[in-house]
Amino acid sequence: MTNIIECHNVWKQYRKNNVLGIKEFILRGRRKPPNRFDRDWALREISFSVRSGEALGIIGPNDTGKSTLLTLLLGTIFPERGEIITKGKIASLMEIGAGFHGELTGRQNILLHGVILGMSREEIKKSTAKIIEFSEIQSAIDEPLRTYSSGMIARLGFSIIIHATSDILLIDEVLAVGDEKFQKKCINYLNHFKQNGGAIVVVSHDMNELASLCQSGICLNMGKIVHYGQIDKVIDHYENMDY
Repeated sequence: MTNIIECHNVWKQYRKNNVLGIKEFILRGRRKPPNRFDRDWALREISFSVRSGEALGIIGPNDTGKSTLLTLLLGTIFPERGEIITKGKIASLMEIGAGFHGELTGRQNILLHGVILGMSREEIKKSTAKIIEFSEIQSAIDEPLRTYSSGMIARLGFSIIIHATSDILLIDEVLAVGDEKFQKKCINYLNHFKQNGGAIVVVSHDMNELASLCQSGICLNMGKIVHYGQIDKVIDHYENMDY
């Protein structure tokens, strides 16, 4: 299997407001211990690879750079240093409701989000029935999206991206929605996606979910990789980490 994602010594800097308030002006000469909220670099020295047919899990404390890393992989922001190489088409589900319009119906949002993902109108038309069936929101599909629960929106969003032709899936904390049956259906689909040569990068706080889906993982802390390797060992490191 070949690498479909490569990340080489990537650094990403925070964009901070350099204007000091009066409190900062008074305290500017005092040293503060570093923490994850005021560090200069969101990510630093990030290197890893993902092969076709593989899923990589990203874990770590809150505000340590996990979602920033996914956004870099998506290509909507760029690193200050280093290089990211991706091969193939990327689909992402990184924020519940992103790309959706609350006043449009679920069916209309399928068309809207499908176009955003690069699907043709003909592809969307052929896939709409399957998308609705997978999402399990048939009775509400012609209601405005603003009437949906966050779980319904996440199920619809997930259903759309898995029916878009892609080689890489980026997923951020959206599989823990719906009942156990729906979650199992999502995992089964993702395993099928891997078997067909797709690559997955997933951020999650559900260690059981990651263990069942991923072969490898990285643990981030303060914007740096503190452990990279087999997913079970990465999970063990995270669960015993002092941060």
